[in-house]
Amino acid sequence: MAASDVSALTLPDFDAAPEIISRSTATSMTIPPHRSHDPAGSLKRSDPFQFGSRYLLPDDDPFEFNAWDHVEPSSKDLDRFASQLAAQRAAPVSDFDRNRFNGDPAKWWNRFYANNTSNFFKDRKWLQQEFPILKEVTRKGVGKKVLLEIGAGAGNTCFPIARENENEELMVYACDFSPKAIDLIRESPAYDAGMLRAEVWDVASPDLPPGLEEGSVDVVLMIFIFSALHPTQWRQSVHNTWRVLKPGGEVCFRDYGRGDLAQVRMKKGRWMEENFYIRGDGTRVYFFDEEELRSIWSGGTFGNGSTEHKDFSETKAGDAVVAERLTDATGGSTAMGQSATVGSVASSSKNALEACFKIESLGVDRRLLINRQRQLKMYRCWMQGRFRKAEVTEESSRQLSS
Repeated sequence: MAASDVSALTLPDFDAAPEIISRSTATSMTIPPHRSHDPAGSLKRSDPFQFGSRYLLPDDDPFEFNAWDHVEPSSKDLDRFASQLAAQRAAPVSDFDRNRFNGDPAKWWNRFYANNTSNFFKDRKWLQQEFPILKEVTRKGVGKKVLLEIGAGAGNTCFPIARENENEELMVYACDFSPKAIDLIRESPAYDAGMLRAEVWDVASPDLPPGLEEGSVDVVLMIFIFSALHPTQWRQSVHNTWRVLKPGGEVCFRDYGRGDLAQVRMKKGRWMEENFYIRGDGTRVYFFDEEELRSIWSGGTFGNGSTEHKDFSETKAGDAVVAERLTDATGGSTAMGQSATVGSVASSSKNALEACFKIESLGVDRRLLINRQRQLKMYRCWMQGRFRKAEVTEESSRQLSS
């Protein structure tokens, strides 16, 4: 709860009423909905990119609720994170496993979806709240619209969109590089081939999705997909996204943030490169920070023909603190962002310019989850963004080539 919300707490005048406070007076006290334990009075937020309104104030008991919004890790927690990350770096994945997992990532996602059917996942019902553009393209009478979901998985994004859709001219392309995931979507009773087309496609390949041409898509959804790519694949993936979008088209993005619980909990033998890990099931995951994503999607990482993955070790205050403490512990190398020189990516100056987006919104969704029974605090961190395709003008093309 923000400081301004304190005024919302209306308490009785104890000095003016010496008698015991009656039950009716007590129940008339006004408590902000987000601080209430009464489900009937709970108010869900409806504004995008605000990420909740239950702020943890200095005098609050953190174990009063199961979750708090916008909570930064404490100094003690940062020390613990640094120690865990140092241990991860000290025991990286073996070269054999590194080559095995990077050599055929689709194989491991196929196994994942073979073991975890669509019933394993929860539908993402929050999408239209966080990305209002989805309400626009599914509105009745809005006309022909094309939506592309990259990394569709078992359909827990495309199916909720299809259920809410009122636009008879909407076409949804659900793509994933795992054939098993696409099979799950096509075999679902909710699959309607009239408005939904599921196809196997790798966003890092040189080709566009089956059935789609350059400049044919209004909205691209990338929900927890970019983190599954190796950093050497980012450039081609951004470039393909730019190619398939119409001028002014929008990318709706959400993925893992640096320092998330999933990163901190990684065991030994999982670290492959800075902020890049292999999970126990063989799938890969990268953890981003805000400036890094801003540079990737605005063209800074790959601009002017650059072929290297940039070093973003101390771009955020929290990361800088961890990096500094880790440097002391490891004798000069940091676990939060040592430069990951991941090789060259074939490119041209023209492609670098084309893979350029305007950052409409980019935010960090931090949440403190509480296990009240075990008195545990767990920090989650996600990145969420909206990127709009920037048009290449004759003037900008001339400036780049000069």
